[in-house]
Amino acid sequence: MDASSREALRGVRERLTELTRPASGLLERARDRLTGQERAATDEELVALADELFAVGHLLDGQVTLRRALSDPSASPADRAGVARRLLSGRVSGATLDLVETAARQRWSRPLDLVEATETLATDAALDAAETRGELDGVEDELFRFGRIVAGDAELSRILSDRSAPAAGKAELLERLLSGRVSPITAMLLRNHLTGRSVGNAENAVERLSEAASTRRGQSVARVTTAVPLSDAQERRLAELLGRLYNRPIGLQVVVDPDVLGGLVIRVGDEVIDGSIAHRLEAAGRRLVG
Repeated sequence: MDASSREALRGVRERLTELTRPASGLLERARDRLTGQERAATDEELVALADELFAVGHLLDGQVTLRRALSDPSASPADRAGVARRLLSGRVSGATLDLVETAARQRWSRPLDLVEATETLATDAALDAAETRGELDGVEDELFRFGRIVAGDAELSRILSDRSAPAAGKAELLERLLSGRVSPITAMLLRNHLTGRSVGNAENAVERLSEAASTRRGQSVARVTTAVPLSDAQERRLAELLGRLYNRPIGLQVVVDPDVLGGLVIRVGDEVIDGSIAHRLEAAGRRLVG
């Protein structure tokens, strides 16, 4: 996304917060009138909101004309919101309709940015639900572990990354892989992100979800590759050192890979710290050749 779409996304995410936090949103107003008390949205309401937003995102992903109509810069914001209202009124909850109308009023650089924004809102709502249930740590761990499964299975990665593969077939495959093994929120996130037309590389898509969950927990992620498993004490020490280096909490996601031979490869965002023996041997070889 460029600056215009990022600003639009910021606006609709703020609206999501207004709708789902105490004393602000549609989800709680009905009960407020009955009880006189403020409350945040329940986990069930947040899950339902996420499910509807994902459905809207899939609709926009598959309907080029519709997403262009909702992001057409030549139409007024009110007209674009009216298109959303006529399409969705009575078919989705008030909160979902409010968010889609809010998104339609924004200025998007590309119609596909509107699709991405809707999926981002759905992901935020799902992670809100996980946080409300006290499951956020578990969801992050399940996403990371599934990402490792995808990375280690070339055929699975190929199928899930194939934009031309039928969404129903991918959904059925994911159901077989995930049913009874992960939480419903983890399954919702993976199913919706990996069956879209613009999924791209499946491993990267799952990694972005895992990072979103970690960010929600208030920490960055360090992906650590090591030749041998680290002890709990070693992981704690490494997390402390990285936290001091980056001046923020760092969570570790550790992958064992004998190919690094020894040492560690650490990636935080786009920055890589390669202290592996394999890297040192490769560098020594380059120097000898030079």
